[in-house]
Order: sequence, then C-alpha cells, then structure tokens
Amino acid sequence: MKSIFFIFLRIFGVKSKLELIPLNDLKKDGDRWVSYGADPSFLIHGEFGVGWNEMSWSSNSEERIPLKMYWDNGEDFNEGRSLIIGEISKGNSNTKTYLYIPDDAIAIRLDPGEKKLDFSFSNLKVKKVSRICVAVKALRNYSFQRGYGYRGIVSLIRKVLNAIKTSGIKSLWANAKQIMEYNSNSLVNDYSSWLENSIILEKEISQINDEIEAFEYKPLISIILPVYNIEEVWLRKCIDSVLAQYYSNWELCISDDASTKLHIAKVLENYKARDSRIKVVYRSENGHISKSSNSALAIATGEFIALLDHDDELTPDALYENVLLLNRFRDADIIYSDEDKISIEGERFSPFFKPDWSPDLLLSQMYICHLTVCRKCLIDQVEGFREGYEGSQDFDLMLRVTELTDNIYHIPKILYHWRAIQNSTASSGSSKDYTHIAGLKAVEDALARRKLPATVVSVEGHSNIYLTRFRPTSNPKISIIIPTKNMASVLKTCLDSIFTKTKYFNYEVIIIDNGSTEPEIFKLYKYWEKNEKERFKVYVLDIPFNYSKLNNFGAEKASGDLLLLLNNDTEVISEDWLQEMAGQAIRPEIGAVGACLYYPDKTLQHGGVVLGLGGVAGHSHKHFASDSSGYYRRLKIVSNYTAVTAACLMIRKEIFFEVNGLEEELQVAFNDVDFCLKVWSLGYNNLWLPHVKLYHYESKSRGYEDTPEKQLRFAGEIEWVKNRWSKILNNDPAYNPNLSKDREDFSIGIPSEIYENNLNIMRCKKENVHSNKVNI
Repeated sequence: MKSIFFIFLRIFGVKSKLELIPLNDLKKDGDRWVSYGADPSFLIHGEFGVGWNEMSWSSNSEERIPLKMYWDNGEDFNEGRSLIIGEISKGNSNTKTYLYIPDDAIAIRLDPGEKKLDFSFSNLKVKKVSRICVAVKALRNYSFQRGYGYRGIVSLIRKVLNAIKTSGIKSLWANAKQIMEYNSNSLVNDYSSWLENSIILEKEISQINDEIEAFEYKPLISIILPVYNIEEVWLRKCIDSVLAQYYSNWELCISDDASTKLHIAKVLENYKARDSRIKVVYRSENGHISKSSNSALAIATGEFIALLDHDDELTPDALYENVLLLNRFRDADIIYSDEDKISIEGERFSPFFKPDWSPDLLLSQMYICHLTVCRKCLIDQVEGFREGYEGSQDFDLMLRVTELTDNIYHIPKILYHWRAIQNSTASSGSSKDYTHIAGLKAVEDALARRKLPATVVSVEGHSNIYLTRFRPTSNPKISIIIPTKNMASVLKTCLDSIFTKTKYFNYEVIIIDNGSTEPEIFKLYKYWEKNEKERFKVYVLDIPFNYSKLNNFGAEKASGDLLLLLNNDTEVISEDWLQEMAGQAIRPEIGAVGACLYYPDKTLQHGGVVLGLGGVAGHSHKHFASDSSGYYRRLKIVSNYTAVTAACLMIRKEIFFEVNGLEEELQVAFNDVDFCLKVWSLGYNNLWLPHVKLYHYESKSRGYEDTPEKQLRFAGEIEWVKNRWSKILNNDPAYNPNLSKDREDFSIGIPSEIYENNLNIMRCKKENVHSNKVNI
C-alpha cells in the first residue's frame, strides 16, 4: 500500500505534511521554538519515501541555522548517517530542497544548529520526486550558477554525452548525484546571496580613500596586460577596471602582440591619451603570450607586478587590498587573492575561495592564479616568462618564483573576475588542451630543478591538475601501530588486507592490545605470529581506553623510522599505500601524511580535516561519492591540510617524539587534530593523499558517543582543544573564511569582513616554515 501511495504522490505532485516532535533541548514558546542546549533535535513523524524527495518549510530566525538530517537504519542515529540538507535562513523565508533518503532508513531526525537560540520552523512538507526531476532542476541550477543560462544547456548536454562515452553511465550518474546534492539548496550555495552581503558601500569607499591617504608605504604596482585580437567590449571593460582602482599609484603596461583586428590599436591609443599611467608597446610580430608578457615586463618600472588577462576585470579594491597588506607585512614578496568568473552578461559565478599558501597544492594545480601580485625583482631573477609554456606560462612562473621566497601571503577576498567567454579557460577548463600539456611540463621542470625523487602524471579525465608521486628511495622501515581490544573479526579484516595487499616489504605490525578477553582474538594473534614472525608483534597495555596512551606506548616499541597510526577497523584498498605515504613522509618539510578513507558504501569518510567545522573540526567532503572531484577537484589531487585523521596517519618517528606524541588528556576525540596542530606549529606541512585508499568502518570497535558518560568526556575534550587552539580553529589556513563552518562540502558561508586574525596566523606559520629555496 505504501508503494502505491508514493506512486500517487509522484504522479500528482501531492505533498505530505510532516510533524515535528521535539526530541532533545527544544521547547515550544508560542509559535516559536526555543533550543536551550547544545544538541537540539526533532524527530520527524510522517510518510517519507526512499530515494529522492522534495522537502519544503517556512522559517524565521535572527541568524542562519544549519539543518542536519540523521537517519536510523536500526543501529540508532549517528554521524556516519547524517547530512546537512539546508538551513533556517536569516529573516523570513520559504525554503525548498531535495534530499535522498536511503532505503534502510527507519526513522529521521533533524537537528537545527548546535547552540541556544529561538526560531520559527513550520509547514514542513515532503513530496516524492523522480531522479529525472531532480537531475533537471540540478542541471538548471548548475548552469545558471556558472553563468551559462539556457544557452549553455546544449553545451552541457554535449558534455553529458561525452562523459557517458568516456566514463560510462554509472560514473556519470555518480557525478550527477553529487551535483544534485551540491546544488539542491539554493540558499546555502547561492553565490548571489553572498554577493549581496559583500557590496562595498559609499561610506566604505570614503573610508578606503582615507586609509590610502594614510598609508606610509605606497609602492608603484605595474599591471602587465598582454593583448591580442580581443573583442573591443572586453578590452574596454578590462582597462576600465584598472582605471576604477581606489589605489592610484599604478601603471598599466600593455603589450599588443601584433593584433590583426583594427580596433585594438585605436582603443589602446585612446586610453593611452586619456591617462599617462597607461603605457603601450606594439610588437612587430606575433610571439604568443610568453613573449608578449615579457614585452610588457620590459616597460614596467614598478616595485611589484600584477598580472591581468585582456578579457578579465579587477575589482575596484584589488590594488588597495594588496597595498593594505604590504603596509602591514613589508616582507611580502608574493600575494594572491580569491577570484570568481564573470559571464558575458556580467553575472558573477563560480567563486574560488582558496587556502593560504599550500606548496604541495601548487604542484597539483595552478590554484594561486588570479589576482597575483609579485615583487618585480623576483620575476627579473628568474628572467620572466619562458617560451614553450604558453597557456600555463603563469603557472611555470609561479613555480619558479615561489622557490625564491617563503614570504607568500593570501588575501581571502574576491579581487579578480575571470571572463567566461567561448573558448576561454574560464568557460571550460578543457577548452585549451595545450595548457594542460604546458602545465605538466612546468611541474616536471620544478621537480627536476628541486632535485626531488618524484614523478608527475596527469589525472585521468581532468585537465590542468596533476598527481605528484614521491619515491621512498631509502626504503625506510615502517612501524604500523594498531590499538585493539577483542572484536577479532574486525581486526582480521584489517590484518588480512595489510599482509595480502601491501607491496612494500620493509614494515612491521605492532598490535597494542587493550585488555582483550575473547578467545578468538588470541587465536588471531597466534596465527599471525606464526605466519609473520618477523613483522608481527603484540604488546599488552590493559588500561581504561585511551587512544593517545595506546599509540604513544606503541611508538616506544616501534623500531621503524616511520610510524603509521592505523585504526583496527580499516581495510587496505591500494596495494602501493605504504610506499606512497612513505615517499611523502620522508620529505624534510612534511609532517603528518593522511589517506583517503571510505565508508563501506564507498562514500568518502575522510578527505582531510577542516578546522572549525561543527565547532572544532570535521572531515572535508564527507559522504561524497568515491569518484567525485570535490571542491575545485581537491579530491583528485595531493593537498595540504592543517590536520588529517589518525585513523591512518604516517609521520617520521623523530617528529612524533619532537611534539611529545599524542596528548594523553585527549583520551578519544580530537587527539589527532591536536597532534597535527603541534606538528604544523613547528613549521611542517601536513598532507592528504587522494590515491592512498582504505575503507574505514568508523567507530566499529569503540562505538559512538551515545551515553551520558561518553558525552561528558567528549564535551571536556572539545573544551580542552578549544582552549589550546582557539585562534587557529577559527581560521584554518588550509580552508577559507568565506566557506561554511556548518557544512563539510566547501559550500559558501558568511562573507569574510575582516581577516586580521587570519593574517596573524599566516605570520606565525611563515616564521617557522622549512625553506625550499633553489639557487638560480
């Protein structure tokens, strides 16, 4: 009968009203709800259908409140089965979103935030919808958010057909499902809403002008602009954006690369006559982008160089923000900002909110990109742009100049609009294949120049991103430390996968038994002691569970140069996991190295740790499909994160003891976050590797924080970490202050107003960074 009921709903579009039953920390006050604790939750009563549903509600609040849905599959509610589905928006709102209900769900819970507040939340309704319906709506959102409009639908259809041809229908559906989930809630992911809160008001412009007047340091910035046969409308908009700068001490150095379109010279001469700060050089023959950029550099006299493409635009505060930073940090040699794209209609979309300086991420992709401002003497030292790297000439330049300095700063603000027009890289990352080849060559050169034992390969199915693999040339011994207690079947899965799948030979497995009593576990120990005499060891530490103490004890027993902390509820997928992790861990500048962990359903469990998520820290891209690319393809490339999970973490033993191991005050939670922050604070870079894959049957052995005693201990550990690391928890340098602290999917958060703390943290980090300078 239930299936017939939902077929009826799907056909006729009838909505079923749901009842909100307060479950915890909630009470009704008139027509409003009041949460009086840190864990408010509703039980949802009503008819849900498995699969895709449209959910809608009305709400009112004085602040944005994330809505997190949990589903119970018979094993109670837990974080492993949860998802942010939307929000209670600030002010009055009517919200509609699409969500996927798994077929094993027997109950639904909804949590509005994690603090005391009051709000109205009513008219909660659900309607069963088809996958096609969700796909069409998601495709429309996806198209409009990227500025394609209806005209771009044909292009998207072509991409869909090409994806089916190259990757198959299953891969296409997995990615489409991710897009549906990512675009289903227009309020959370709506860049237009973010922009409305980011407008610079007239009074702010007056304040900016007063600040500029008071600057002690007003360097000349030379803006390099190579031009070739661009449409007049885009060229004028580009130059007008320079003329609109609040900061006036600039020069625009234009190089025309022998354009054949007659309007180019006319426009350039017109602007040159209007403003003496505009210089133009006309090349006698077309030499392409590198030669043309060097021609522009040749007439530049500024202390700093800013790079601008002939169809793009600067924001009016772009140069002001850079000089503001330079007045606070005179040592800054390279500065980069966030960016977005702009359509031919002037619609802004696809913001790229970047992390602070991430050297390994730069080996993976040209994430710095726009706007970049660099001290001219550094560019002169590397002799400018190189021929043969056209299309990725700026990537090659940044790889070379960043070898000369550690003074690299990031402004977490949108200061550059990248024009999305036909055949531009902004419109489609794959529209210029030669840029990918040039970028690959630039990374290969960087590895050779730095004399690093590494190779770089393209990432299948993706342009302009690369996977760099380091080889452990000395074959260091790796000590795999696994704390465990009873649950032989869980540990057996882990050990079987290690000993049968691992290609690397120089390792030992150290079991730290936490007081097992079940006969099956001792049988398992005997089996591996017999079959792996040299590599398998068991030590007993029968104490109340303390993850930190158990691992510290294991580290004392380890004979390896590298330690691998590994949960007993994991299973190896990648045969080359140890050599891949070891190759990174032995690098002198690297600290903790983390892996890509999946839930049993092959959705992502760990893609790196983001500080501040949920108050302390959370896993990035949680529950994303295994073949998803993530935010700006972060799930496909080696990335710097401030922390990684200790469920699978490799580090040099010397560093482990340098930071005094894991903090034993943190018995269960966040000891890995604290550990990684101690490592990071000494100047080491922590890494996450996308190609090292394991299953993690999360909390299978320990269980969840589901008793009053556990919750009290958990609350104490949260408070402990917040007290020690409060400053950086609010400003993760591997994240971006403009991204959400409520969601794990890198969706847009509240606009950054002041990033003073962020800059201070960058300063502290920079002073301890291990130098990677190259003599040129």
